[in-house]
Amino acid sequence: MLTDIRGVLFDLDGTLVDSMWMWKQIDIDYLGAKRVEMPEDLQRSIEGRSFYETAVYFKERFQLSDSIDTIMADWNRMAEEMYRTRVPLKRGAKEFLSYLKNNGYKIGISTSNSRVLTLAALEAHNITEYFDCIRSGCNEISGKPAPDVYLLSAADIGIEPEHCLVFEDLIAGIQAGRAAGMRVCAVDDDFSEYQLAEKRRLADYYIHDYFELLRK
Repeated sequence: MLTDIRGVLFDLDGTLVDSMWMWKQIDIDYLGAKRVEMPEDLQRSIEGRSFYETAVYFKERFQLSDSIDTIMADWNRMAEEMYRTRVPLKRGAKEFLSYLKNNGYKIGISTSNSRVLTLAALEAHNITEYFDCIRSGCNEISGKPAPDVYLLSAADIGIEPEHCLVFEDLIAGIQAGRAAGMRVCAVDDDFSEYQLAEKRRLADYYIHDYFELLRK
């Protein structure tokens, strides 16, 4: 898997940290406070969208009076403490990051989540220092499956896309990595179990946890 690879880029939610479970509840609570019932199709409708794009989507779909910045700030406030206290790392993630760092690979985060919450998650597990770049979704760039965040991350770490390996848990993210010209490893996650067959088909590799890679 690591042959000819010099840079390794990770999605955050569902890939490095086990956090997908909490976002549905945050959406329910957020919309409930606005007296809006959460539609059943919401989670799949926003899949792959950046933090900023999701805020725009919420504002337009639910006709919210709050500004985009206010919506994002509310989500950061609701989620930050959970990232710091209740969201675990994926099995073997820290050990695999240590292996990569010790062997000279450049490492990046390429996430649709906000920078505030990304840093909260990394700091909670003392892994911030492993990363050479962090690209988040709070700016006005196209979300996944567009390749933008991965191409920008590759430029940040100074590695050509063809020498980068991406770890992703969702189809939109896998498509983004492939569109960027990178190899992609899909990561098992309960939230995306319904996508399992398509994830295996689209990705170059598939793992249940990072200990699998260390054993190899």
